[in-house]
Amino acid sequence: MDNVSDAPRVFVHDFQESEFDRALQRFSDATLEPHERVALTLDDRCVYVYTSGTTGLPKAANINHYRVSAMALGFSSVMEAEKSDRLYDCLPMYHSNGGILATLGTLIRGGSVVIREKLSVREFWSDIIKHNCTLFFYIGEVCRYLLNAPPSPLDRQHRIRLICGNGLRPDIFQAFSKRFGIKHIREFYGATEGNIALFNFDSRPGAIGRIPKWAEKRFVVKVVRFDVENEKPMRDADGRCIPCKPGEIGEIIGEIIDDPNAPANRFEGYADTNANETKILRNVFRDGDAWFRSGDLVTRDERGYFYFVDRIGDTFRWKGENISTNEVAETINTHPGVASCAVYGIPIANHDGKAGMAALHLSEHEAFDLDRLTKHLVDNLPPHARPLFLRLRREADMTGTFKIRKVDLMKEGLTPRDLSEPLYMFDSETGRYRILDEAMRGDILEGRMRL
Repeated sequence: MDNVSDAPRVFVHDFQESEFDRALQRFSDATLEPHERVALTLDDRCVYVYTSGTTGLPKAANINHYRVSAMALGFSSVMEAEKSDRLYDCLPMYHSNGGILATLGTLIRGGSVVIREKLSVREFWSDIIKHNCTLFFYIGEVCRYLLNAPPSPLDRQHRIRLICGNGLRPDIFQAFSKRFGIKHIREFYGATEGNIALFNFDSRPGAIGRIPKWAEKRFVVKVVRFDVENEKPMRDADGRCIPCKPGEIGEIIGEIIDDPNAPANRFEGYADTNANETKILRNVFRDGDAWFRSGDLVTRDERGYFYFVDRIGDTFRWKGENISTNEVAETINTHPGVASCAVYGIPIANHDGKAGMAALHLSEHEAFDLDRLTKHLVDNLPPHARPLFLRLRREADMTGTFKIRKVDLMKEGLTPRDLSEPLYMFDSETGRYRILDEAMRGDILEGRMRL
């Protein structure tokens, strides 16, 4: 940085000659002199990768050279990549899935990567057929968009042999596999900045991965009981965290081991070091131990399969019950006419816990019937889990990884920014949803109405 004399400048690069290209031409293309080369180690930072920012602002995670190399080698094996493979990548390159796992996992084996700058559902399969692709990397919402699109003769004209990614939810896992004729789906679980990695190698519907008994000593991952109301892990009389039994819901954590022989178990943290401590759980099972907090609630069965339940902070309590926003969203998303939805809890004056609210983005290809949705919710969800409020939206505010941003919806609550979007409340007397008028809204906000 000794040669930088003025303030940093920001360049935007596209596929035509830009200011960035012209600036590069002013520099010599000669090989760097020995004194200009900085010695690098696997522990040195390679890149910053941003978290998706579903419930807040994205955070820049430190990714060192070891981690990038491990990601590339690991996912080349997960995808069984070969020189003859061509992977289709339409995911953001500034996230780990699109920019590291998909690209390097294929290139490291000599394969090719076809990059599409932005997802197009309409052109997705025609692109894959045109470029003779054999793999693609997904994020769960991409699969949902493809499944919601009208059937096409192109659905099975591709040569895709395997897909890899995360977030393919149980409600569409088998339907997606069957419609598009894809037998091998390698779902995985992991956080960009974390030390937990799970893989579902046998395409078990709904599972985010498995650690069999014989591998538990090498992959030190635990699920611990969690207090949803206070948003922290439970502890016993000795102050230790309590491991979950099979079938119990808890937070998944990974032990942080600062050992040169176990670099995968380290936690490199964020560019903003103030955010690091919130992700570390200390004195978990013994004095001085440290574990990475995933922020995710999962359950594990007797065979070692893990299943995602919800994000911590998304799950809320209502009528003395824990409500999984993910479970409610999956139920809503299976109803015709709903393209996607976001489920969240909102505080209500003079009520304990939070009331459920769902923001629905309606399908362009199927008609939506509110009464049919109501029956669907009554048939498939217990009373406490059915959303008390429904908000119908024309457009969904998405993150770069195609997830609906909840943070603004939660802040708006019963006073949406766009008052033209219909807002309904469930009427227990009639068993139907009715428009929330201004008088009712005022009574709820002022705490005059019991729900």
